Amino acid sequence: MSKAKIAVVGAGLMGHGIAQVFALAGHEVTITDAARANVESVRARIAANLRDLGDDPGAVERVRPLTDLAETVRGADFVVEAVSEDLPLKQKLFVEIEGYVRPDTILASNTSVIPITKIMEGLRNRTRALGTHWWNPPYLVPLVEVIGTQWTSQQAIDWTMQLHAAAGKKPAHVKKDVPGFIGNRLQHALWREAISLVEHGICDAETVDDVVKAAFGRRLAVLGPLENADMVGTDLTLAIHKTVLPDIDGRPGPSPYLETLVATGKLGFKSGEGFRKWTPEQQAALRAKVLQHLKQSRDI
Repeated sequence: MSKAKIAVVGAGLMGHGIAQVFALAGHEVTITDAARANVESVRARIAANLRDLGDDPGAVERVRPLTDLAETVRGADFVVEAVSEDLPLKQKLFVEIEGYVRPDTILASNTSVIPITKIMEGLRNRTRALGTHWWNPPYLVPLVEVIGTQWTSQQAIDWTMQLHAAAGKKPAHVKKDVPGFIGNRLQHALWREAISLVEHGICDAETVDDVVKAAFGRRLAVLGPLENADMVGTDLTLAIHKTVLPDIDGRPGPSPYLETLVATGKLGFKSGEGFRKWTPEQQAALRAKVLQHLKQSRDI
């Protein structure tokens, strides 16, 4: 794919990683953020990542930090927004961006759960607007969900899929714009039942995590759930579902157990206790373990 001019709006945790991926793929990238400190530090953060991963250190030279939104997006072929999960902020931002870009510039939001339809509904030209949901950290997790709305043109979808595939990502087309898209709906369906198991005294939190990591979690990187269902047989899958599904948590709202944790200040790593207690050393060790695992998985 020919090199494109990429603009990233938001230079925080996700934005700097997205800029890094596109720059490493050879694209010229401009990036901005409402927080000046993020703009001033973004190249240093990208350079540190590149060194740590053993990637081309020269890629950072293709990233140009700017403080002005109009200058950042003007002339861009593709604009991706990576600001906080705040619907009014995103809506206002895209209306402003639309006033600065070419009529054919594709506009994308990196929201993880907010429907793209709501974010883009105020635009004049909604055919070129879509979602690209990256996963954290963007430079280590391959998946990018590409979400169209009822207005998005097939041309915009196809171009965006090709852009991300050429940058080494694994784009997945989400054909209907629903909250949480594909990945987060699957992830939080698992989380809901995991919380329910603890809430109802079936096991403790550590056991839930041990069961996932020591059993089907071992296979998930190479065997998806529907591949597994076909492997064991849809007839066996149906028989299991007739027995298990009626007993699985189906409440439409959050678990009261989770609500109690939040209400009592048990916020996980933030407070040192959530479903389990966490010392600073345990937190650091788990973060390092996850990062090392993702690094080792890059070439799988």
